[in-house]
Amino acid sequence: MTSKLFSPFKLRTVALKNRIVVSPMCQYSADDGVASDWHMAHLPTMAVSGAGLVMIEMTDVEPIGRITPGCLGLYSDACEAGLKRVVQSAKRWGGAAIGIQLAHAGRKGSSHKPWDGGAPLKPQEGAWQTVAPSPIPFAQGWPAPKELSEADMERIVAAFAAATKRAARIGVDLVELHGAHGYLLHQFQSPLSNQRTDKWGGSAESRMRFPLRVVEAVRAVWPEDKPLGMRISCDEWTAGGLTPDDAVVYARALKARGVDYLCCSGGGNVAAAKIPVAPGYMVEFAAKVRREAGIATRAIGMILTPHQAETIVADGQADMVALARGFLDDPRWGWHAAEALSEPTPAPPQYQRATRDTWPGARIVRPQTAAAAE
Repeated sequence: MTSKLFSPFKLRTVALKNRIVVSPMCQYSADDGVASDWHMAHLPTMAVSGAGLVMIEMTDVEPIGRITPGCLGLYSDACEAGLKRVVQSAKRWGGAAIGIQLAHAGRKGSSHKPWDGGAPLKPQEGAWQTVAPSPIPFAQGWPAPKELSEADMERIVAAFAAATKRAARIGVDLVELHGAHGYLLHQFQSPLSNQRTDKWGGSAESRMRFPLRVVEAVRAVWPEDKPLGMRISCDEWTAGGLTPDDAVVYARALKARGVDYLCCSGGGNVAAAKIPVAPGYMVEFAAKVRREAGIATRAIGMILTPHQAETIVADGQADMVALARGFLDDPRWGWHAAEALSEPTPAPPQYQRATRDTWPGARIVRPQTAAAAE
C-alpha cells in the first residue's frame, strides 16, 4: 500500500481503515426527529462506499434546534430507537466507522426544507420561536430569535449531554459537535451574531465560553476511549467576522478540553457573504489549524478527485478529507478512488464481483482508472 489516502488513521481507540470521510449531509427526511426509511436506505449505502468514516447528518439535540421540521433529532426515546436501527444496519453491512454530528440550529431554525424554498416558516405553517445569543435575525425577512437566558443555556448544555448519552447507547463510534455554518455554537463564537454584554459575549474569550461549556459537558459523558470532534468556522468572509487566526486560538482551547480532531469549514453565519467557492477552497484552513494548533484536522470544500484528496493527505495539509455532494453524485467514490490510486477496491463481499479486478466492464466504463492501475 503506497497511498496516504488509503492508509489507516486512529482516533483514540477508533481505527479508521482510510482517510476518506462521508461528510454529514442533512436529508430533511425525518418524522418529528425520528429517522425514516430514507435514512435506512441512505446511511447503509454510504457505509459500503469505501469510506473509512461515515458521518450521520446534523442531528439536533432538542426540537427547536432543528433547521426544518424534517431534520433528524436525538432528543427522545423514539429518536433513539429509530436511529439505532439505522446505525446497526450500517455497521453490520458496511465497513466504515459511524459518527454522528450533534447540533442546534439556533436562529437558523424553523424554516422550510431547501427544496421548498428554505424560507422561514410562518405561524400557520408550524413555526417555532428560535433562540440565539442575541436577538439578531439571520437575514432580512427572518424573524428575530429570542435571546437565550442563562437558564435556557443550561437547558441546551444538558440537551447536548443527553443526546451524547443516547449516541453512546446506539453504538456510534465518534461524536462531532457542529460549531460552524451559522448554527448555535458558531453564533456564540462570532462577534457578528453575539453582541451580549454579559460573561457570554464581548471578548473572543468570552464568546467561546458557551461552546466550550458544551464541549466540556459532552466530553464528560462520552466514553473516554472514543473520539470527540468538532466542525468549526475558520472564516466568515465578512468584515469584522471570524478569521483563520481566530480558528487557531479556538482550536487550542478545544484541544485542551479533549477534542481530538477538527473539521475546518467556513461561512454560513452571514447570508450575504461572498464565498470564493472553488476546488479545495477551504483546505488551507485545515492545514493552518493542524500546523499551528497541533491537532488532527479534516479538510472539506469541493474535494473532487482521488488525486486531489491524495495530495491533501500526503502533503500533510490534513489528516482526513471529507466529501459531501461527491458521494451523493457517486456513492462508490471510495471504490473508484482506490482504482485511481492502484489500491485494492474496498467493496463488501456481496459486491466484489463488480470491481475493477473481477468485472471487465469496469475497465470499459472507467478506462482512465484502469490505465492508472496498470
